[in-house]
Amino acid sequence: MDERMRFVARLLDGEKMAELCREFEISRKTGYKIFTRYRDCGVDGLTDRSRRPYRHANRLPFQIEKLIVGLKREHSSWGAPKIREKLRRLYSDIQLPAISTVHAVLDRHGLVVNKGRDGCSPKENRIARPGESRRHTLSLPRVYASYGNFRNPAPHG
Repeated sequence: MDERMRFVARLLDGEKMAELCREFEISRKTGYKIFTRYRDCGVDGLTDRSRRPYRHANRLPFQIEKLIVGLKREHSSWGAPKIREKLRRLYSDIQLPAISTVHAVLDRHGLVVNKGRDGCSPKENRIARPGESRRHTLSLPRVYASYGNFRNPAPHG
């Protein structure tokens, strides 16, 4: 901000824009932008602005998000497809979000239990660490032994 203030002060003293921009190693477009912000907003216009967008075009309205979270809290066993179907039946006049969007809302609010591909929680389906019980874990050497050598499979016969 100090450098921008010096830039504007020298412009106000009557120095030429092109020469100042060359000296400060900025484009003339940037120089005019800095000066316009100073003229419109004063010293506050010289501070860095947020790059965050003002609005999100595809953002789900908060009312629908609130409905989704409310239904999940009422019916904890329901997943995204059932919640979306319930919304369709209750509010036929609104544009429904996709099932993946409903799932993303539930996940964002911590209402999704992550399960592995076989329906177990991920902890139960892993190779045991030293000192852990191997009762609910995979044993890869045993799996390979039961199917034979994958590179040279035993002949069927």
